[in-house]
Amino acid sequence: MIRLDRAATRQLADRCRHLLADSATAFEASRQIARLLGAHRQGDLCAVGFWAPELLEHRVADGDIFVEVLQPPEGFELVRARQHVCFARTRVPVERVDSFCFAAVAGMRPGCREVIGDFYALSWRDADGVWRRVLDPLAASLPFGAFAPAEYYDVAGMLARRTDAEYWQALPDGDPVKLGPAVNILQIHVPTATPGRTLASLARHFEYVGERVRRGAEIERADRLVLGYDAVQLMPVEPTTVHEAGPDFWTEEGDDERSVTVDLRQVDTTNWGYDVVIAGSAAVNPALLETGRPDELVDLAAALHTFPFRPKKLILDVVFGHADNQGLEVLNAHFFAGPNMYGQNINYRNWTVRAILQEMQRRKVDYGADAVRVDGAQDFKWWDIDTEEVRHDDDYLQEMADVVQEVAGRRYRPWFIFEDGRPWPQEDWELSSTYRAVIETQRDDDVFQWGPLTFAHNTPFLYTFWLSKWWRIQEIIEHGSNWISGCANHDTLRRGTQISPKLNINTRLGDTQMDILDRAYDNPGAQTLTYAALPGVPMDFLNASARASWGFIRNQDHRYGVKIMAEEAISLDWQVDDYAYSVPASFRRLKEFGFETREDLARLLRVLPALVDVTGYDLEGMATLLNNVDPPLAGPERYDPDILRRIARAWMDDMHDYCNVSGYLDLLSDAQTGFNLSLRLFRIDRAWLRHSFGPQDRFAYVKPVDGTVLFTSLRHGPDGEQVYTIVHMEGGPTDEIDPLTLDPTASAGGGWSVALRTPPIGGDYLGGPITLRDSMGLVFTRPRQ
Repeated sequence: MIRLDRAATRQLADRCRHLLADSATAFEASRQIARLLGAHRQGDLCAVGFWAPELLEHRVADGDIFVEVLQPPEGFELVRARQHVCFARTRVPVERVDSFCFAAVAGMRPGCREVIGDFYALSWRDADGVWRRVLDPLAASLPFGAFAPAEYYDVAGMLARRTDAEYWQALPDGDPVKLGPAVNILQIHVPTATPGRTLASLARHFEYVGERVRRGAEIERADRLVLGYDAVQLMPVEPTTVHEAGPDFWTEEGDDERSVTVDLRQVDTTNWGYDVVIAGSAAVNPALLETGRPDELVDLAAALHTFPFRPKKLILDVVFGHADNQGLEVLNAHFFAGPNMYGQNINYRNWTVRAILQEMQRRKVDYGADAVRVDGAQDFKWWDIDTEEVRHDDDYLQEMADVVQEVAGRRYRPWFIFEDGRPWPQEDWELSSTYRAVIETQRDDDVFQWGPLTFAHNTPFLYTFWLSKWWRIQEIIEHGSNWISGCANHDTLRRGTQISPKLNINTRLGDTQMDILDRAYDNPGAQTLTYAALPGVPMDFLNASARASWGFIRNQDHRYGVKIMAEEAISLDWQVDDYAYSVPASFRRLKEFGFETREDLARLLRVLPALVDVTGYDLEGMATLLNNVDPPLAGPERYDPDILRRIARAWMDDMHDYCNVSGYLDLLSDAQTGFNLSLRLFRIDRAWLRHSFGPQDRFAYVKPVDGTVLFTSLRHGPDGEQVYTIVHMEGGPTDEIDPLTLDPTASAGGGWSVALRTPPIGGDYLGGPITLRDSMGLVFTRPRQ
């Protein structure tokens, strides 16, 4: 039976009162109180805490505020596409302390891997007798998304059962340990990484590859995509926005005082992960869960940490710099500081908001992450009323890095990576950003930022790209030790698909636009430069390494879905040819609309961007013009706004399927995947390459250029080993040259051996004259002289 435990409730409330009265600062009080918020298992009790300042503003009486407990029937399952479920309802009174509400509830069933727990929310009655809800922003389990009641979950029990405890217990006991950087990183978008599209599927994949490595089985091309990495970075796994026009995943159909019947739908959103509402950030996006259980994230952490011979770190990508406008529907207004280009700014100067955000971060990282990547750190801002200017909240960024985690009885501070391009979005940000603003303000010397060749607007398949970036490369050489390096990530690859094919494209990269794009972001020359020469921590993007497609993936838009499709239209030229479209499994939704061939779809996409501009994005006007195209367009018999929205949704869902890495594994190059793995292992064996160039190190390009860009690098290791690299970055072929004669230090003394050769240079090349072409490179090593 569900009931209130009054004594335990009073203890929670008294603890809150004590913190408010006795803490040194309001922020310190908020940080400690945030630990009490959400739903926590305390023996047989569920301790529930909410921050609900809106109830004070609405002058809601204490007697009208309850914890609403919703108990599912026996046999209830999460893994069904749609079901109608009758929940038993009990409302339990709370004790209020200012804007905080607490209750210790007996009889609630906690969820775990095998059991679905009871659901809950804060419920209040307005002056008209209408019941309203406050949802839990610090929920641990949200099977139906952030806009539905949360599941009470036994988080402590889940974490206690983790199978990688030995990994963590290798850390020293006692004071928190500061974890250091990885050697290299593989960035992964969970829904396109495996056929299963879930965290469970990804964990099984790492376990499968790990078992093959453990048994000494032959390493296949697909296996190589995840081998040789020291860390795996997941794109955000927080709950995202929902479908703007529905259907909702939790729709109440009828209720009375003791029950409520709900139309439940399985969460089916697709998203990059960055369109968050902030609420639920301590939980896992249910769209990524095969079983609906958050244990899947712990399982993935364990699969990485127990990977044989070379455990892999887990990096979580978190988004606390902005919220989508949908956040206004699920959080109280105190969380927000006004609109921005993404939706809403966050109100970091409200100490309770600040504390709740950091508590969300702490709880999520306790799943077992070694490191945190902070999205859009330049967006953490506040208005300074004294100076009347907007300031970057670098104190908040430092506080993020200071959060202490505890996993398997060991306390630590994770390694931190910040994406910060300030003064972005200022128009000249690409010119004026130093990419060092956070590095220079943080106390720790191992804080990292995304470097200038890693940030969004890089297009390495345009002629002169590499020499035009020479000044940035010089910066990397001089102080790149704390930068994430590499040209391929979710931002840069998508940027590549937006470039007009009419620009000065480096056609030496491939025979078709698809080949050019693939080879630009999985380029043996650029990879050699990144891994064998430049400082920093290299990062690769799985879709780029698999030469899989990629794009802006989001199927929740109703108002602007057609506009987004128009903006993405050019990606068809870069990523889809006639054959790829004709494959039966590809673009099946669009084919059902009547776009039977690629050209059928291309005709629509050619005119769509212009119609957006001409009509000011008036869907009625766009439909009228499309219906009058001569000869008529393929697709539906007549276009109207609803049809256009449905086509845009089909485009997003089809592209999401088309980007899945599993569809490209049969096409992987044995030579290229093998070379990339050799590069990664070379870097792992020489972690000292991470550091900026020393006084003996040299980096140059061969002059005169004469239509060919050749980079050379000479690095000196702490053990005296020297690494000499030459890479053909772009342009025509060289004459026959001896690479070692291009650097005076390298040419003296002899003793060099070839360590790495980019395809198609064969293993029979052992040194001496060679003709280098676009994207070819060589790495030589010699011991101490």
